[in-house]
Amino acid sequence: MQVEIWADVVCPWCYIGKARFDKALAGFEHRDEVEVVHRSFELDPGRAADDVVPVTEMLTAKFGPQAAGMDAGVAELAEAEGLGYRRDRVVGNTFDVHRLLHLAGEHGLRDELTTAAFHANFAEARSLFTTGDLVDLAVKGGLDGEEARAALADPHRFAEDVRADQRLAREIGISGVPFFLLGRTHAVSGAQSVELLTSALRQAWDAQPKST
Repeated sequence: MQVEIWADVVCPWCYIGKARFDKALAGFEHRDEVEVVHRSFELDPGRAADDVVPVTEMLTAKFGPQAAGMDAGVAELAEAEGLGYRRDRVVGNTFDVHRLLHLAGEHGLRDELTTAAFHANFAEARSLFTTGDLVDLAVKGGLDGEEARAALADPHRFAEDVRADQRLAREIGISGVPFFLLGRTHAVSGAQSVELLTSALRQAWDAQPKST
């Protein structure tokens, strides 16, 4: 069974949602027969490539004075999942991060690099928005640094792959992330509980055609 996950690496709910899904999958009796496919989704595709700002500034502009309290609440949820959560991180355009994740996919390392990107952004408050930042991330995720640098230097490399994931999201009607599509029969939106995700895995598994 295939599970497709749309997420953005600067989305705190995606960070928490992946951790919860990983726990649900680890406890799923058919986990070895589940293929996880990560798909790209940009929270702010219109952001300029050089528009990198403190996340507190972005949240305040979007939500007003209550932004600090909202982020503190998300931090508590992340910490309850055993995740580090720095509030002094920065945010920027993630298109190149997604291109790098597609490179990782060619090497069977997309899940590992996704985890590394979430950890770098949220637990370490490291920038993901320059070529140097991304090459460092690639190496931490198991990729060759020079191959990553060459891929990032070509703006067309994996660009269509990122856009294809986003077109598919629009066709399905996905407007927010994380979004989990299980076996193309069951969908879960948001950073739901481990219990709900486990139930969804079992229901989707039972709905799959079985060979005779």
